[in-house]
Amino acid sequence: MKLPPRLCDGRQRVVVLALRPEVDGGRYPIKRVLGEPLDIEADLLADGHDVLGAVLLYRHESGADDQWTEVVLEPQGNDVWRTSIELGTLGRYYYTVLGWVDNFATWRQGFDRKVAAGNEVMLELLEAAQQIEAAERRAPSSDRGLLLEAAHVLRGSAPVAARIRAATAPVLAATMTRLADRSRASRFRRELEVIVERPLARCSAWYEMFPRSTGHGGRHGTLRDAEARLDYVAELGFDVVYLPPIHPIGHAFRKGPDNSPTAGPSDPGSPWAIGAAEGGHTSVHPELGTLADFDHFVAAAHERRLEVALDIAFQASPDHPWVREHPSWFRARPDGSIQYAENPPKKYQDVYPFDFESDDWEALWEGLRDVFLFWCGRGVRCFRVDNPHTKPIGFWEWCIRAVQQAHPDTLFLAEAFTRPKLTYALAKSGFSQSYTYFTWRTTKPELTKYLEELVQTDVVEYFRPNFWPTTPDIFPEHLVHGGRAAFVSRLVLAATLSSAYGIYGPAYELMEREPRTGAEELARNEKYQLRAWDLDRPDSLRHVIARINRIRRDHAALHANRFLRFHPTDNDLVLCYSKRTADRRDVILIVVNLDPHHTHAAWIDLDLDDLGIAADETFQAHDLVGGAHYLWRGGRAYVELAPDVMPCHVLELRRFARTENQFEYFL
Repeated sequence: MKLPPRLCDGRQRVVVLALRPEVDGGRYPIKRVLGEPLDIEADLLADGHDVLGAVLLYRHESGADDQWTEVVLEPQGNDVWRTSIELGTLGRYYYTVLGWVDNFATWRQGFDRKVAAGNEVMLELLEAAQQIEAAERRAPSSDRGLLLEAAHVLRGSAPVAARIRAATAPVLAATMTRLADRSRASRFRRELEVIVERPLARCSAWYEMFPRSTGHGGRHGTLRDAEARLDYVAELGFDVVYLPPIHPIGHAFRKGPDNSPTAGPSDPGSPWAIGAAEGGHTSVHPELGTLADFDHFVAAAHERRLEVALDIAFQASPDHPWVREHPSWFRARPDGSIQYAENPPKKYQDVYPFDFESDDWEALWEGLRDVFLFWCGRGVRCFRVDNPHTKPIGFWEWCIRAVQQAHPDTLFLAEAFTRPKLTYALAKSGFSQSYTYFTWRTTKPELTKYLEELVQTDVVEYFRPNFWPTTPDIFPEHLVHGGRAAFVSRLVLAATLSSAYGIYGPAYELMEREPRTGAEELARNEKYQLRAWDLDRPDSLRHVIARINRIRRDHAALHANRFLRFHPTDNDLVLCYSKRTADRRDVILIVVNLDPHHTHAAWIDLDLDDLGIAADETFQAHDLVGGAHYLWRGGRAYVELAPDVMPCHVLELRRFARTENQFEYFL
C-alpha cells in the first residue's frame, strides 16, 4: 500500500490554523493608513498542554526578503493569539506568523506545580540546566554569562531552595523566552500583504467642479479662472478639489446640450470625449490653458492645503491621436468602423472604448499607466477613475501597483456603479476609495443594512466607501422633490456615515434640482454645456457645508468608519448612529430626520457600553450644528427634528469628571 507523503517535519507540533485579517485566503492585500493600528489575530495551537510561543513577522517591500521585524503575539485564551502594530512607511508590507513549543516555559509550568506539591525536583533542575546550556550555545555573547551562571548553580551543590530560586528567576525566564529554540517552529502557510496609504485615503472631503464653468459673462472658463475659485473651496473646508477631464475635446460626433446628438458651433462638448488635434490624455484643452497654467493651479491649491484630483477616463474621441497612431487599441466592427460606447438607451458616439483584448494589449497597458505617471510628474497624487469596471481587473491590479511603486503617496478613487462583487473586486485590486450605492439608499433599513455590510464585516479590510449624494451623471429623485431639508440631510448622512465623501458643486450647495426629462440627471447638464453659478446666492448651503466639514476636521471620531454603530429609535423616519475613537475620548452621535417634509420625534435607545458611558451617568449632548446643549442621563433620550429648521443633530457626547469643587468636561 502506498503511504501518503509527509506534509511537514513530524516534530513540528504547532499548527497555525488561521491568520486575521486575511482577504480571500491572502489573494489580495488588506488596507491601512499611516498611524492606523493593524490588529493581528491568529489561531495557533499544539497537541497536549505545552506552553507555546509565537511572533508576528512583518517587513516592508523595500527591504530584503529576510529582513523581518518581530512582535510577540500574546495568548488571549481558546488558542487565539493577538498583537497590534502601526506601520510607518507608505507602500506594501508582508506579514506572517511563527509559532513553536516553548520548552523552558513548559518545563517551568510543570516545575512550579511540583514545587508547590512538595515533590522531589532534583531531576527537573538538571533538565532545566540542559535547556539553559543549549540556549547558551545559540545565545549572543551578552547573554552567555547569565546563562552559564544559572546552569552552574542548577548543577551545583547549593541548597535546593537556592537552586529553585535561581531556576525561577524572572530574568532567566525572560532570557530563555527570548532565546527559545525555534528549530521546529511552524509558519503560517503564506505571507499576507497590507497596503499602507496616506490618511487622506481613509478620511477626505472631495469637491467636484468644472473649470470651464468658472468664466464670466458666458465665457469659457480657464484654469486661471478656476484658480480664483480655490479660496471658495478652501473656505467650504474640503480636502480635495476634483476636476473632470481637462484634456482636448473631440469634434467628431460632439454632443450638444443634455447629450443631444447635434452640437452647435459654440457647444463645448463633453470633457469625457477625450482627444483632438491638440493632443490626448497628457494634454490640456486649449480653452482651459496650458500645462504651465495647470502647474500654477496645482501649486495654488497646495498653498491652500487642497489636493488636486484629476478624472482619468480611459476612452478616446474619434479625434484622439491614438486612434491614428494605435488603431489596434480599438475594436473594429465588421464594416470597418470603430465601436463607440453605449449604455442603452444612451449612446456615446463621441467616445471610443479601448480594446483590452487587442493583440497589442501590453503596449496599451503601458500607455495607460504612463498617463498616470505623467500627471504624477506634475504634482497630482489623487485620481478619480471613470468607469473602471469596464476595464480588466488584472489591468488595475498591475497599473495601480506600478504607479504606487513609483509614487507611494498616490490615491485612486473608483467610480464604479456596478454589481457589488465587481465593485469589491476593484477595491481588492488596489483602489484606495470607491463610489457606492449610498446615492440610492434612503430608508432607515436600507442605510442600516448597507453600512453594517461596509463596516462590520471583512469588507472593511479592503473597501473604503466614498459617499456622494449626487454626481454630474446621477441626480436621484428624492432630491428633486425634497427641497432644502433633503439636501441638508443627505449632506450630513454622506459626511458622517462615511469618513470619505464628496459633492458635485456648485450645483449641490445651490440645490440645483430640475431633472432632465426621462433621465436621472439634471437638466442643463454641465457635462455638455457651460453653466454660470451665483456662489453668493443667499439660500446657498455653503455655510452649512463649511460647518459640517469643520466638525469633520475637529473630531477624530469622524475620521474612520470601524466604530460606526446604529442605535434603535421608535420611529422609522428617524435614524440614529454614533462614531467614536478607539479610546472613546471623542464620541459623536448623529440623529437625522429622513422625511424632508414633516417634523418627527423619536425615543432613542443608546448603546451606552459602546459609547463608554455608565448606565447611571449624566452626560452632555452638545449639538455642533445648532449650538444647543442637552443634559442626558441613562440610555434613553428624546429628540424632535423639524426639517424646515434643521433636519439633523450632530451631537458631541461629553462626560463629566469630578474635581474638588466642580464638574469638568472630558473633551
